[in-house]
Amino acid sequence: MHRHPIMRVLRGPLAVAALAILALLCATPASAVRIKEVAAIEGVRTNQLTGFGLVVGLDGTGDQTTQMPYTSQGMNNYLQQMGITLPAASASQLQLKNVAAVLVTAQLPAFARPGQAMDVNVSSLGNAKSLKGGTLITTPLRGVDGEVYALAQGNLIVGGAGASAGGSRVQINHLSAGRIPGGGQVERTVPTPLLQGDTVSLGLSASDFQTAQRVAQAVNRRFGQGYARALDGRTVEVRAPVDPNARVSFIAEMEELSLEESVPSAKVVINARTGSIVLNQAVTLGACAIAHGNLSITISSTPVVSQPNPLSQGQTVVGEQANIKITQEPGILMQIPPSPQLADVVRALNVLGATPQDLLAILQAIKAAGALNAELEVI
Repeated sequence: MHRHPIMRVLRGPLAVAALAILALLCATPASAVRIKEVAAIEGVRTNQLTGFGLVVGLDGTGDQTTQMPYTSQGMNNYLQQMGITLPAASASQLQLKNVAAVLVTAQLPAFARPGQAMDVNVSSLGNAKSLKGGTLITTPLRGVDGEVYALAQGNLIVGGAGASAGGSRVQINHLSAGRIPGGGQVERTVPTPLLQGDTVSLGLSASDFQTAQRVAQAVNRRFGQGYARALDGRTVEVRAPVDPNARVSFIAEMEELSLEESVPSAKVVINARTGSIVLNQAVTLGACAIAHGNLSITISSTPVVSQPNPLSQGQTVVGEQANIKITQEPGILMQIPPSPQLADVVRALNVLGATPQDLLAILQAIKAAGALNAELEVI
């Protein structure tokens, strides 16, 4: 039975790396995409909010306030806002096992209006064992300017589970972080410069002059010459109606325009921590010769006991004998033919029989030799 060449690649020792690029092998070289998938309107963005809060109602899994003084201080401040003032001695000795200090984070959506709800994330700030079953009390969420833009409150949803008894503990997922769907309420609007001026700017998700030119051409074909112009490799300026309703309709139609996706620049992305390697469809190889061998060092330790003779009044001494063994596998010089397509590149690299970890060093050496026509990016 005839085997598909891709199946032969997946059977090689580089199966991990080949699986990572299987989707790229099966993809067509170019496909139609919409403008909204490669660009976004500048100024239309989310804003990060954060705040310090308290989670109450925990089942004895809160912070140990003797080690986390800000938990008791935060509760004392909250009680004072409620009109309850504790003596100084009592305030410093609060034991709040059912309370945990947390940081609350959220993203304020673009065009958010006062009264709208948004999701918030809650993460333990101290040494609380679990936030499960807790309730976040009213927490102001502030922006980078220090102003309050939203308030958060509600019951936490924690995806983890755990139990402990007799010094043993079992835990699934994290118990020190949770989420409150719709737990934030917008209190202040962030101005968006969408309706200012007679133009809008499209910001590309990646800097590419060819993509910027194609976006401008697609807009001009639909609305007429002179409507759009590419300012640089990342920004396209488009003339838009001044009337708000007409401008929104114009932007909605513009974002749905299709354009032919350009071939990306050749790039090899290497994750040095996990050994993952991803190559895009533009990667090619030049002719080269590669020799790669493995060097392994084995160190073993054997206990050695020295026993004194009878009636010699000596002492038994225990020592160690270390054995060191060095094994070096021979490296065979292999010739790699030119590979004009990604499938040929994968097939050529599979011939080496190297593991993904060894392939990290091999690709860097091929790049240094000038035979790899791609940019190496280590993450």
